[in-house]
Amino acid sequence: MDNSTVDSLIPIIITGPSGVGKGTLIDKLRKEYDGSFGHIVSHTTRKPREGEVDGIHYHFTDIPTMTKEIENGEFIEHANVHGNFYGTSKKALKAVAEKGKICILDIDVQGCESVKKANIPCKFIFISPPTFETLEKRLVGRGTENEETLKKRLETAKKEMTYKDIPGFFDHIIVNNILDVAYGELKSIISPFISFQSKLNK
Repeated sequence: MDNSTVDSLIPIIITGPSGVGKGTLIDKLRKEYDGSFGHIVSHTTRKPREGEVDGIHYHFTDIPTMTKEIENGEFIEHANVHGNFYGTSKKALKAVAEKGKICILDIDVQGCESVKKANIPCKFIFISPPTFETLEKRLVGRGTENEETLKKRLETAKKEMTYKDIPGFFDHIIVNNILDVAYGELKSIISPFISFQSKLNK
């Protein structure tokens, strides 16, 4: 695949506060449009949660190693979230496009800022809860957080939600109140990318 084709398959970045349902929406896209999206695995320095597998859910690493790789310019974006680093490598992003696949990235707003500063063309989509209180109930309901981590996630969520009010920062904002409605909105945004990708690969 030539460079012009690779460059035309711009990544789609989906962001929003923890617990808003980004992962669920992305999973629904992948199932409905099986084969259209490439799988990119982000790096993180946090410990794996139960059931998470290295190389599938994340590339689990340590802070000294990832710090060195960041300094070497190997990441298109990276962020410190709740005391751990997360990031997306340039190599992984290019590999997806070279296979003729669309890359969907689930990163936080710090990561979005890094991508924008790097002048990498992307489509930016923010998934928002209907209210902050709704988000808090969802996080508590997951039962995966202790009191300290829950407090950190809620503080981070408040900061992240201010970004949706910055003019032009996101291309689209979807309120995830009813999952099927939010997914319908996401599909309408993604559909032109799917059509374009399908034509390229014929």
